Amino acid sequence: MIEVKELTKSYGTTVAVDNVTFDAHAGEVLGFLGPNGAGKTTTMRILTCYLSADAGTATVAGYDVFEESVEVRKNIGYLPESAPLYTDMGVIEYLNFMTQVRNIPKNQRKERIRTVIDTCGLDDVIQKDIGELSKGYRQRVGLAQSLIHDPPILILDEPTSGLDPSQIIEIRNLIKNIGQEKLVLFSTHILPEVSATCSRILIINNGKIVANGTPEELSSQAKGEEIVHITIRGTQETVEAQLNALEFVSQWNHIGTDNGIVSYQINAVQGSEAAEALFHVVVENGWSLTELRQESVDLEDVFLNLTDKEQA
Repeated sequence: MIEVKELTKSYGTTVAVDNVTFDAHAGEVLGFLGPNGAGKTTTMRILTCYLSADAGTATVAGYDVFEESVEVRKNIGYLPESAPLYTDMGVIEYLNFMTQVRNIPKNQRKERIRTVIDTCGLDDVIQKDIGELSKGYRQRVGLAQSLIHDPPILILDEPTSGLDPSQIIEIRNLIKNIGQEKLVLFSTHILPEVSATCSRILIINNGKIVANGTPEELSSQAKGEEIVHITIRGTQETVEAQLNALEFVSQWNHIGTDNGIVSYQINAVQGSEAAEALFHVVVENGWSLTELRQESVDLEDVFLNLTDKEQA
C-alpha cells in the first residue's frame, strides 16, 4: 500500500529526511516514532503530496506521489497534527462540505456522514459549531473528515494530541479497529501510543530509519539476550549444577538464599525461550517454583538506546 525508496528531503543545509526506505501493507497499524524534529511530519507531507522530495521514490496505493498526486489523494485520509477545520461551520455542515470536496455521490452522503459520526463518537456535538468544541472533539471531527470517503489508507499525524485519557483510549481502539481492514500510518513521539496501538514500529531519528519491527522484536533486539529471574525451593548445590549444564544459559548470578529457597538472575541465549525451558527443568527435578519472571525491555529503553546511539 505504501512503498518508499531512498527518500530524501532537505531544507537548506538541514537534511530532514535522509535516504528513508520502508514499506507498509493493508491490515497493519504502523507507528512512526521519533523525537521532535526527527523527520516524521516531513515524510508524511511527502506521502500526502503536500511536499516534493529532493530524491527517491514513493508510491501510495500503487500511485506515484510525484506524478499521480490526485490519485494518491483519492486513496488516503489525512489528519495533520493541527486539524484544518472551519470553526465557523457546524459539525454536520462541515462533514457535508467534505463529502462534496471528496465527490461522494449525493445518494451516499447521508450514510457516510452517519457512519463517521458513529465511528468517531460525535453524536453529542452534531448540533454545535466546530468553534464551540473542545480540542478533543475537534480532533474527532478531523478524524471524521479523514474517513468520510472510506479511503484504504489513513495517515495520521499525532492523532491523540490534546485528548483526555478516556478519549485517548477510545481513539486507540478506533485506530486498532480501522487497522484490521485499512493501512493506518500514524506518527507520534509518545511511547505508550505505539506500544498500545501498533502492530509494527518505525523509529526515525535525524531523518534516518534506525529501527523497523514489532514492539516485541525491537525489545528483543535491544536486550540482546533473555533475562529470567527464578526462585526455587531446592538445594543450592544441585540447582547450580543444573544451571551449569544448561546450554542456553550464558551466565547466572546467585541473588540469595532464605530457608531453603534460592534465587537467581539468569542470562540466556536470545530466542531460547528460557523461561519455559527453566520451568521444565524445575518440574523434572521435583523442585518447588516460587517465582519465574522474564525481564522485559520496554519501548522507552529501546527508543532511548537507538536515538541516543544515533546522536552520539
